[in-house]
Formats: sequence, structure tokens, C-alpha cells
Amino acid sequence: MVLFALLMWAIAQITDTTGITSSTAPTIATDSSLSWLQLMAIILLLALGVLCAIAGVISFNRAKTTVHPLKPETASALVTSGIYRFSRNPMYLGMALALCAWACYLASMWSVVGIVGFILYMQRFQIAPEERALEVIFGQTFIDYKKRVRPWI
Repeated sequence: MVLFALLMWAIAQITDTTGITSSTAPTIATDSSLSWLQLMAIILLLALGVLCAIAGVISFNRAKTTVHPLKPETASALVTSGIYRFSRNPMYLGMALALCAWACYLASMWSVVGIVGFILYMQRFQIAPEERALEVIFGQTFIDYKKRVRPWI
């Protein structure tokens, strides 16, 4: 996530940002370029992201299973309650929402490339291997869960 956030920052530095912010929008302070709408979007997206991620960790802790993303084969329980009723990957969703907040702060349409890249990367290199491991461990129960709940939202 941090690498994609840095990529988004770099993109914002080399592209024109006039497409998102408006010079006529009321700003937070005289020395700030953030509009109130921009600030509200940043706060909302960041809060939703943090809540999703924390809810995912809490659900895993309650089920007494691993949160370690690099060792999905050590999972001791399939968590399907709490936020996992709505998203199979709330922690990654939380990170993507935090990147959306970052894109709002950067005020660069081109920085959205970083969010898309993050989602594609996570789907291919993190989520797919995790789901293969969970299918081996939990079999049909996990397959049925995948049919009921979307990977992101």
C-alpha cells in the first residue's frame, strides 16, 4: 500500500491537478488549497477504510485465527461473520479506501492509477493465493462462502 501511495504522490507531482480542485471552492484556511468538500471526502474515505480494516482484524482475533497475510495456510477458522458477511477482504478494502482518501488529498485524477494498480496487484498476488489456500483448508464451505460474498464490496 505504501509503495502505491508513493507512486500516486509521484504521479501527482508530474501531472496537472487543476482538474479536481476549483479556485472558487471555499477552502479550509487562507493558506490551504483543500476545499471543504475535499476535506469531507478525505475524512469519510479514511474513516471508512480504517473501520473496515479494524473490523476485519477484530473478527479474525475473535475467531482466534491468523491475520498474517503471508501464511494463509495457517488459518484455523473460516471467518464469515461480522464485516466478512459483506466483503471477503475488508482489510484490503480498507487499504484501498485509504488510498482513495490519499488521491482526494493529492487532487490528481491521474493518481487514481495507483488505486487501480493496488487493487489489481492485491487481487493477483495476495488474494488469489490466499483463496487457493483457504479452498484447500476449508473446501466446499469456502467455495460456498465465495459464492455468497464479493471479494471487495
